[in-house]
Amino acid sequence: MKKRLNCFAVLFAIGGSAYGAIEVLWRGHTHWSMIITGGTCFAALYRIMIKTVSCSMTLRCCIGSAVITFFEFISGFLFNHCLKLNVWDYSDRRFNFCGQICPLYSLLWGLLTIPVAKVCSVIRKKLRL
Repeated sequence: MKKRLNCFAVLFAIGGSAYGAIEVLWRGHTHWSMIITGGTCFAALYRIMIKTVSCSMTLRCCIGSAVITFFEFISGFLFNHCLKLNVWDYSDRRFNFCGQICPLYSLLWGLLTIPVAKVCSVIRKKLRL
């Protein structure tokens, strides 16, 4: 149990830090809620990428897109609607859903899965998580 918690903490820190950095590069700023979302996504994606290593990258990208979009919607509902933090709003994007998710970003999450899968492979080999 302790090893699992430590593994989650390491993956959460890697994912949260990386996603915060991506946000700063993409939008010029980030929000603490994105660190939480990124960390949680990466920990989930790590487990999925390790279990789907024999699948095609196309399938893994579709799965990654779905997982990240799911977490983005849940985070958006919690942080934007319930807590009224207004971290992001995709209302101006075509085919958005409740202003929290949209096809454009789901596509980008799928593409982001390619380097995420590579990083997960390296982490598994080097850190044996």
